[in-house]
Parts: sequence; structure tokens; C-alpha cells
Amino acid sequence: MSDIIRRHRVAASLGAALIISPFVISFAQSASNAVPTTQTPVAGITAPNGSFAPIVAADKPAVVTVTTVMKAQPESTDDGMPLGNSPFDEYFRQFFGDQGMPAPQTPPQQAPRAEALGSGFIVAADGTIVTNNHVVDGASSIKVTLDDGTELPAKLVGRDAKNDLAVLKIKSDKPLPTVKWGDSDRLMTGDQVLAIGNPFGIGTTVTAGIVSARGRDLHSGPFDDFIQIDAPINHGNSGGPLVDVSGNVVGINTAIYSPNGGSVGVGFAIPSDQAQKVVAKLMKDGSIQYGYLGVEIQPVTPDVASAIGLDHPGGALVSQVNEGSPAAKAGVETGDVIVSFAGQDVKDPKDLSRAVADVAPGVRETLDIWRKGKAMNVSVDVGRNGDDVKTASVPDESGAPSAEQGSRVPAIGLGLMDITPDVRQEMNLAANQHGALVASVNPDKPASASGIQPGDIIVAVNQAPVKTARQVTQAIAQAGKSGRKSVLLLVERDGSQIYVAVPFANG
Repeated sequence: MSDIIRRHRVAASLGAALIISPFVISFAQSASNAVPTTQTPVAGITAPNGSFAPIVAADKPAVVTVTTVMKAQPESTDDGMPLGNSPFDEYFRQFFGDQGMPAPQTPPQQAPRAEALGSGFIVAADGTIVTNNHVVDGASSIKVTLDDGTELPAKLVGRDAKNDLAVLKIKSDKPLPTVKWGDSDRLMTGDQVLAIGNPFGIGTTVTAGIVSARGRDLHSGPFDDFIQIDAPINHGNSGGPLVDVSGNVVGINTAIYSPNGGSVGVGFAIPSDQAQKVVAKLMKDGSIQYGYLGVEIQPVTPDVASAIGLDHPGGALVSQVNEGSPAAKAGVETGDVIVSFAGQDVKDPKDLSRAVADVAPGVRETLDIWRKGKAMNVSVDVGRNGDDVKTASVPDESGAPSAEQGSRVPAIGLGLMDITPDVRQEMNLAANQHGALVASVNPDKPASASGIQPGDIIVAVNQAPVKTARQVTQAIAQAGKSGRKSVLLLVERDGSQIYVAVPFANG
């Protein structure tokens, strides 16, 4: 019990942290060890009419280099992360090292000036340029170098961190070349593409490849829908265009997946259909207002669907409703499954997050929900999502160690305790905190495999509130007798709530 309390205190003092798993790189099996097979030779990348030169000649003049002068970096915290840096910055360092981030040129105590390098492309003859937000984030001044070497100061028209896009503007005495937007929705895996940009600052460079995959989610934000490509992109390619064989922009090169900071053939681009809408809003207003519901959501897995009586998995399960939020005012409750929003089907939490974010604040929309075996709908006045507010977030889940004490629930492997006054005081729990404390988890039982941890507090079973360990035990037993394949537990952990479906199969 003392270990549980100590862990609780540590978790409370550390607060939230962004955790990015290290990349796992595997190598192909040697040809000498492979079983010989007869295969039809696959042709390499081939250009229309034998050459990409006409496409390059048309598009390259509209691709620019973006150089930013950054403010001097503040001193670092004890954990080595510079004060004022966002987790989004740290995310992109995983892909680009310091690309788009300041690199001190002199010792920190001399308050150095730092520069960062990226790419961009001209989309309007008046000098409107598109690039990545992380290329210009934190810049005190921005300079654009045209393909012919002309250097011009640039003004930041607007930027959107959630989509990692920014719009710049330059003035020129001569007509400026442009590129046209293409239709990324028509891209298919295997289609040929060209990436244009200024890698490592060596000058405008063109690389060729194919679309490797669509719809990649890098967990960088609510709008992740990246195009994966194998055309080599490197440091400095950020913000450059990805073009199709017609020479139209179908993506904005944004990130790479690499064990060493260089290209290994796994790059990512923001789809043009997504980018074009954002750019149009930034050109008009300079910023974007996103809709906000104010709910913590998680996927409806087959186990969760079974536990709550849904005939199939799908939708977004509400694990917590933020106090005073639009969702709370509309009557959304913990345990609701949101199956559609504004007439759009919600297949998973990502669908809901994107749909809500696309709605202008103040607009009234309808939520179709599943609540305790019944379908119903509620009207909600969508709120405004600031930079520090999540439209809808998914709580972290983690594994669980084991212990052996307390009132046992044999079916799933939990040891439970009531929240006594001493426990409440030691764990600094609120006076109105009710439920059952998880004192131990059998590592060989389903609760452990489902991620239940010692120190968790079970506050509801199958969407019914519980106040004591006995009530939890009885509710789990009743769920087993009813013939359901799993039981749904609402667990409170470190101030957040999450639903965990625990199957009976191995109980």
C-alpha cells in the first residue's frame, strides 16, 4: 500500500509529459539466406516520355528557400528541455534533428543569433508562399531566397500549429512564378511523385519516388493524415512541394522517419486537399478558429462494445466530460458513445476530433449517442478551441505490475480496498472521491493484460457508479452471470478517467 501511495505522489508531482516511443529499425534478410523464387522483374521509377525535366522546368522556379532568424534560446530546465519549447517542437526534432529549430552559433552566455532553414513554394503571383509552421515558429525575421538567387524579406501572414502550416508574403518588382494545387484525394499507393526543396542548404534539389502509403498517423495532432513517400527528403526539405506527374502540388513535405537523421526512404507529406483549405483560411484571416467539445474520448474496442451492449465496435467512448465545457452544458455524460457528429458518422476518436475541429465556434450541431442501451441525440453549441485546449483527447494507457492483497475478484484478478479516511488522506483524494482502490493485480489474469494498475481507483462498473470494493465485486460478478464476454471499468488515474474493458475469457 505504501508503494502505491508513493507512486501516486510521484505521478502527481511530475504532471503530464509527452512520450514518443523510439523508432524500431529492422533490416531485410540477406539474399543468400532467402529461398529462391521466380519473380517477374519490376520496373523502376519511369518518367512520362522518359524524363521528369518538363515538370521540373515548370515547377522549380516557384520553389523557394526560407531562412529564419530565431530568438536566442532560453536556459534549459533540469531535464534538458529549453524553457518555453512545446512538445510539438520536440516531436519534430525526432524527425528533423534541429531542422526548423534554432542551433546556437556561439556560446549560450553570449545571447547568440540563430538561424533555421526550410523550403516553401509560391501559390499566388502576388508573392503568397506556403511552408511548414515549424520552419518559421519562433522567428524574429524571415527571408526568402528565390530560385534565381534573389533574396527578399518575408512577412508572416498566418500560421496554424495544429496542421503545421504557415503562409508568408513577399514583394517583388517582377512577376513571380507559381505552382498549382493538385488533388491529393486522387493519389493512390504506387503513384509517382517528385519532392522539391533545399536539403542541407545546398540548393534546390529534386528527388523522385512513389506514394508508399496513405493516411499515416504520426500522433502529432488531431489532423494527422500524412502521405508516406519514398522520394528522399532531408533536413531543409520541410515546407517544399510534393508534386505529381502533372506538376501539381499534392502535398507539403514535412517529416522523415529516420534512425540517423538522414533519409532512409520513409518521408511524410501533408495532403494538398487538407493544406489548401487551411492556407485559404490563413490568407483570409491569418489564423484558424477550431471547434471544441470538451471531452476525453477513447476507441470502442470489441471488448468495450460487448460490455456496453453494442452489436459492433465503433464510435468514440466518452471517458470524461470537462466541467463547464460545451459537452457538459449539452448533457453529454461519461459512458456515452458518440456515433455521429453533425451528420457525419464517427468510426473512431480521430473522426470525432477532426469533425469537431472543422466546425466554427458558436455553431449548434447534433450529437448522436448511445447511452446505456439506447440511441439518442443532443444538441451542442460548439465552443472555441484555443492553442492550449484539446478538441478531444485520448488518455494514455500503460501496463500494470502485480501485488497480492485486499478483497479479491477472482474472475479478472484484482485485489480491491475501500477508500478509508487514512487512504484518502495519504493519497490526497478529494472528500467526494468514491470507488474502490486497486491494491493488487494478478499478472496472470485479464485485468493485468488490460492495463489495470495498483493505485487505480474504480469508480464505475458497466457504467454504473460504485462506492466500495464490495460493490465493485458484486457488479463484476453480475456482469459475468449475464453472459457478457467482458466487463467495462471506469478507472481514475492521476486525475484523469479512462474506460478499460476487461474480458472474462481467461478469468
